[in-house]
Amino acid sequence: MVVTSSVGEVQPVVSPDYDREHEFRAFFDSKAGVKGIIDSGATKIPRIFVHDFDKPEDKPCPGNSNLSIPVIDIGGINQDADTRSDTVDKIRAASEEWGLFQVVNHGIPSTVMNKMVDAVRQFHEQDVEIKKLYCTSDPKAMFRYNKGTFDRSQMKKSVAWGDCISCEFDHLPADFPELPGEFRNPMSEYMNCVNTLGMTLFELLSEALGLRKSYLKDIGCAEGLYFVGHYYPPCPEPELTQAAIAHSDLAFLNMLLQDQIGGLQVLYQNEWVDVTPLPGAMVVNFGDMMQLITNDKFKSSKHRVLAKKVGPRISVATFMRPARSEAVTSRMYEPIEELLSDENPAIYKRTTIKDCMAQLYSNLSAGDGSSALLHFRI
Repeated sequence: MVVTSSVGEVQPVVSPDYDREHEFRAFFDSKAGVKGIIDSGATKIPRIFVHDFDKPEDKPCPGNSNLSIPVIDIGGINQDADTRSDTVDKIRAASEEWGLFQVVNHGIPSTVMNKMVDAVRQFHEQDVEIKKLYCTSDPKAMFRYNKGTFDRSQMKKSVAWGDCISCEFDHLPADFPELPGEFRNPMSEYMNCVNTLGMTLFELLSEALGLRKSYLKDIGCAEGLYFVGHYYPPCPEPELTQAAIAHSDLAFLNMLLQDQIGGLQVLYQNEWVDVTPLPGAMVVNFGDMMQLITNDKFKSSKHRVLAKKVGPRISVATFMRPARSEAVTSRMYEPIEELLSDENPAIYKRTTIKDCMAQLYSNLSAGDGSSALLHFRI
């Protein structure tokens, strides 16, 4: 069970009559998040955070130090045709082999990146009573603090050691009136820059597929934006939990800004590899929808985040995907016809973002980080 102090901080107390549902409810009702556990002075993690590492490969471990994530310089893509062609070749190789790479010289100023990380940190480190104002399970709310909403289905799995805020757009707005005041300027600057980078990456990826450079944008891969600001407090028992379970994303493209603490790992040829922070770099990875439309040519990377004794770790993820309107989420997607042949037939059936999302959330609710794509294979 857990007890909650008068200021809403969660304090774990182990007892013989352990009541898992009570501990879940106490944690979520406090709305203090994982940070509230650390602020309470806890030296043990509550049992709802303890993961059952049934498979040896699921256990937290250092990544294979003999492997390194591809790093691609995209600064010269508009200088001359040869440089652009070489960059496209590198992106194609990384997309096919890893489904994840880091980009440098991407055009986002370091000051803009630093302000965004600082803004995420400041939100999570402010008074709990202020954070509670943004705690909602309403899917239509533009800005949400996500660690304070309880759902009985969550009790099937262990809780991840981290807090997050999220923000969703059908298009990039001119301003951000629904956001916390201190968040607006950093968010506006950062999202405009990251949106520009995303459009550039979609052009390069289209070329890497042998298609016209506007192809992926033309079929609606980049209409919507989903922002998540992660805050992973230091963990007193990192070997017992995870900051994020192994999973693949849904969106076509994700651009991740991470601080220098580390913890992100990608699964490559059945081995976990550290995505070592590189100053000024952005991590790029694909989701299930990209793998589906490219008919497995570009990989949806399976990744996870380890809990660490040091922290907090801050990361900012921006997912590019279709808009969330009913008309768009019901749009059909299938392997791109130009990529198919008698030797390379379609291996996925036509489906919608809505159905893929439902399958992914079903997997995650069951504590299963497996790809939603398995359900849609022909």
